[in-house]
Amino acid sequence: MIDQISWIAIFPEALLLAMACAIALLDLRAQGPLRGYTYTLTLITLALVALIEGFFASTGLTLYGFGNMVVADTMAAWLKCFATIAVMVTLVYGRPYAAARDMLRGGELFTLSMFALLGMFVMISGNNFLIIYMGLELLTLSSYALVALRRDNAQAVEAAMKYFVLGAMASGFLLYGMSMLYGATGSLDINEVFNAISTGHVRHQVLVFGLVFIVAGLAFKLGLVPFHMWIPDVYQGAPTAVTLMIGGAPKLAAFAITMRLLVEGMLPLAIDWQQMLMLLSVASLFIGNFAAIAQTNVKRMLAFSTIAQMGFVLIGIFSGVINGNTISTANAYSSAMFYVVSYVLTTLAAFGVIMLLAREGFESEEIADFAGLNQRSPLYAGVMAACMFSMAGIPPLVGFYAKLSVLQALIASGQAMHIGLAVFAVLMSLVGAFYYLRLVKVMYFDAPITASEVVAGADVRIVLAINGALVLLLGIFPAGLMALSAQSVLQMLGT
Repeated sequence: MIDQISWIAIFPEALLLAMACAIALLDLRAQGPLRGYTYTLTLITLALVALIEGFFASTGLTLYGFGNMVVADTMAAWLKCFATIAVMVTLVYGRPYAAARDMLRGGELFTLSMFALLGMFVMISGNNFLIIYMGLELLTLSSYALVALRRDNAQAVEAAMKYFVLGAMASGFLLYGMSMLYGATGSLDINEVFNAISTGHVRHQVLVFGLVFIVAGLAFKLGLVPFHMWIPDVYQGAPTAVTLMIGGAPKLAAFAITMRLLVEGMLPLAIDWQQMLMLLSVASLFIGNFAAIAQTNVKRMLAFSTIAQMGFVLIGIFSGVINGNTISTANAYSSAMFYVVSYVLTTLAAFGVIMLLAREGFESEEIADFAGLNQRSPLYAGVMAACMFSMAGIPPLVGFYAKLSVLQALIASGQAMHIGLAVFAVLMSLVGAFYYLRLVKVMYFDAPITASEVVAGADVRIVLAINGALVLLLGIFPAGLMALSAQSVLQMLGT
């Protein structure tokens, strides 16, 4: 019999599932090109779920349910809260864009987004290999359908096919790695896998073999070199609203399963997976930044930028254990969590501006399309400039503090290799500053292509203004989010 604590642990997921099904049925009777009732009910549901998760996080409790297959701790609650807010913001920005391209003939955009979010929730709270894999598949299958939502657009369908083929391969890698770990430890439970590895009685060669496949699968989900092939094509080919749905909130879930699998499950193997992550980080920083320089398409440029940004996230993750010493783990992992949250916040605003411009009858995907934006709309140009400066790591924006925190965690080890890697990361940031500042130059110093104003609904303007303000305010006052990240990581490590 399932106990009451199990149902409490998955209450947000149950609510999200029930409302996603209800909204799918109610949408059959919806009228109007903007799907007003479906949209409003979806946002109300997501707001309620975010409030519940925020309340769970504030209690500081850790709940295990369904035979320890599900864990609801502070880190899970905050990441699910942030993911829900990210999906809400994505739908606010994306609804006018989707309506203009006849993507709201049915409520698929809203229901598939809710199912994708449910997959993220399951990934974030999974404490068992199979649960994590189920959540991952729910997210990816929903994402495939979202990318192909414009069925009459050849570029979107092509992107969906590429995403499907490569995604299936990455899921196979992850599942095969999990099967190897199960064969070596005899358990699918993350805590039991940790205990089995800690005994030292498990064959190390089998563990490392399975670990290689798990790291490869995680690298695909995070978009790291050399498993990054899908990101530029999918980002460019998918409708911009769907690109944001793929490039925003799912990064939080990918970070969560990385922490669950590598830190909670295989921390005794840190010396092995940290070396793999270090190589992935160096390759991602180098290729991501240099490839972005050559791009003239903004979405493709931001795709390569994402690869480089995820390289920075890895810096925080692989600098947690130094020569078997775990003193700096909380600082390192919390800096990585801070980085992921700040990156998602900045990405939301950047793609929000792209969608605003796209509603004028063209996609506004080329850098030249942003020419003279400051003369047409100083607010939107300012928000986009803040996002570019933040991603480049220029103070006082949140991206600067995010980069500083992971570099501090890296340098704290005092090892020559880590200090050299920190210097390399700073140099790659300087390379990245070129293509970020190039877009700012085009917005402020080039002559506008058109004199028409950028028109947006009140909900989009308000959310975008708040989004842009947070990019600045969290850079000036980062202590709150950093403390939240540290508290979440400390509780995760303590349980």
